[in-house]
Amino acid sequence: MQEKFTRWDPVDHLVSEADQMVYLNASLEEDPGDGSLIRAALGDIARARGMSRVSRAAGISREGLYRALSVDGNPEFATVMRVMRALGLHLRAT
Repeated sequence: MQEKFTRWDPVDHLVSEADQMVYLNASLEEDPGDGSLIRAALGDIARARGMSRVSRAAGISREGLYRALSVDGNPEFATVMRVMRALGLHLRAT
């Protein structure tokens, strides 16, 4: 019998806002200091909510949003904040 494998996508598991918050908080805690996990988590959450809708709300082109949140992306902090605001997320210091 031949096995069939599918690629695991975190977006499939980011159904509720609570799931998304847990995921983002975990990425904030585990990020190695270069923002790579945070950038990936924001990209996954944006895909879960609809990249076109998030890009419009953030005032960024859809392609630009994909580029900024990609593995090779290096978004400015202002871009990260615009995406977070479009997602209804807030940064808090504790």
